[in-house]
Amino acid sequence: MKEPICTAGAPAAIGPYSQGMKSKGMLITSGQLPLDPETGNMPGSVEEQTRQSLKNCQAVLRAGGADLGDVIKTTVFLSNMEHFSAMNAVYEEFFPENPPARSAVEVARLPKDALVEIECIAVV
Repeated sequence: MKEPICTAGAPAAIGPYSQGMKSKGMLITSGQLPLDPETGNMPGSVEEQTRQSLKNCQAVLRAGGADLGDVIKTTVFLSNMEHFSAMNAVYEEFFPENPPARSAVEVARLPKDALVEIECIAVV
């Protein structure tokens, strides 16, 4: 059985998908853009965008009964790999100990021309 996760604490989906999905002890977030869920605005710097994307991931995780400490894998999508170090500095604030496995890839373009998008897989 699968359970869609929806929360006002993260931006609404901008397409036909759920913010997250919970099934068989796993909670998987959709890619979280760095949109402020209250205003719909996106910060300018990659540091601020990384922070907002991770806050949005955290909101979806919490809505599904998990938190960042339950995350076992993340994927970070960057519009430019030159942002890798700046993203890493903020990412480490959210995962200071025993960080999850992670992939980080450069993509040609992200929705809404974001600089970063992050998705998580957690155990619940």
